[in-house]
Amino acid sequence: MNKREFLKTTGAGALGIMLAPSLLHAVRDGKRLRTAHIGVGNMGNEDLKAIASHPSVDVVALCDVDAVYLAEAHKSHPAARTFSDYRTMLEEMGNEIDAVIVSTPDHTHAPASMLAMEMDKPVYCQKPLTHYVSESRAMKKMAADKGLVTQMGIQVHSFYDYKLATLLIQSGIIGKVHTVHAWSPKNWGYDGPLPEGKDPVPERLDWNLWLGTSPMRPYKEGMYHPGNWRKLMDYGCGTLGDMGVHIFDTPYNALQLGVPRTIMTECRPTNGFGYPERNKVTYEFPGTDYTAESLKWIWYDGEGAPAMNEDLVLPGMESGDSAEKKGKETGKKDKISLDAGVAGENELPEQGAMFIGEKGRLLLPHFMQLPRKIVNGKYVDISGEIAKVSKKHKLGEPVRNYGTEGPKHYHQFVDACLGKGECTAPFDYAARLTETILLGTIAGRFPGETLHWDAEKARFREDKANVYLAGDYRSF
Repeated sequence: MNKREFLKTTGAGALGIMLAPSLLHAVRDGKRLRTAHIGVGNMGNEDLKAIASHPSVDVVALCDVDAVYLAEAHKSHPAARTFSDYRTMLEEMGNEIDAVIVSTPDHTHAPASMLAMEMDKPVYCQKPLTHYVSESRAMKKMAADKGLVTQMGIQVHSFYDYKLATLLIQSGIIGKVHTVHAWSPKNWGYDGPLPEGKDPVPERLDWNLWLGTSPMRPYKEGMYHPGNWRKLMDYGCGTLGDMGVHIFDTPYNALQLGVPRTIMTECRPTNGFGYPERNKVTYEFPGTDYTAESLKWIWYDGEGAPAMNEDLVLPGMESGDSAEKKGKETGKKDKISLDAGVAGENELPEQGAMFIGEKGRLLLPHFMQLPRKIVNGKYVDISGEIAKVSKKHKLGEPVRNYGTEGPKHYHQFVDACLGKGECTAPFDYAARLTETILLGTIAGRFPGETLHWDAEKARFREDKANVYLAGDYRSF
């Protein structure tokens, strides 16, 4: 079943919902916003807490395929109705929901979000926006056609240091940028054997609903749910989709990039099941006002990332000092959290990005640390530039508290739904960023080959890669 057929059979028309004039009353009267949450375990629970912390939000519906997660979330919101199937929730509560938050595994982002948007609901969707390139483009188009408030869950997008780095780059602090390096030693890949046999499905889990539109597959304990789906091609997007989308965000936004022209991934041969545990992805982008005529972008992930080269050598760092040791310590943890990983001046941050420009380099740690400028192998004091752009753009003082800063991105969405301001990571932006990420995961199926992307036609020159731009939706 393709996406169009899925929407026909599960969309607002098929559900028999009449979109009454009062449907978006909260958006119109600007007082309260009634939210429905699809996926409330792990990151979904964090999303729920952040959205619910806004004083103008009423949580009215909770949905999860895992009964334990659902029951736990319900303790905090006893007045909310609970569901295991998001389609049933939207059918029964359409006129009682003003906005939908989607926090499921990646393969369900688009089916759930598209259905909600089909019903004219604003949507906050976790990153990466979608599992397939075709879905990203479809979600961007529907959001634009319907004029909906949307936001992708890249909460550090709204943090001081990332906003500061964007403004510094655009002010020309290192001139036009010709290369970006970005890295994470986390490991959301799987190089192990394919699972054999099957295990009993836990009573708490509706396996059919967890699979959703993805192909039917036997359940294996510890292989898919709750967290390991990120490693697998049918459900997640690997480390590139998990951490890459966060770390790409600021350079991508600062340089005002579109989608790349070429992509090449260096990794092990594909096994068609799990993403490689170590990857180096090289993109080439068309130039913008803030770049050279073209931009080279290199992403590294997995144990030992990044591979060292002269662009990444810091003042005081010996040539043999690489990120390998820290990468080994970090990569094996399979961490989900957004750890700041503060590093000394002569060592690369655990995760981050390096801009290479005409007038030097700018190091941006991930995250909650100031960017640092390097010229001719020495750090340069940029406190004056920081003060200037901070004052001009009213950034205020940096706050190093994730607990207070994290909810701001969510509250921005709520405020936009209530007619107070706009979102900074709407689907128009999120779809382009996600498309870039997903092109890298597709290139991993053809290691060592350069793929050529035609953004206007949304096709690769290499026809064998086009089959991975979309998936066949299973009826469930």
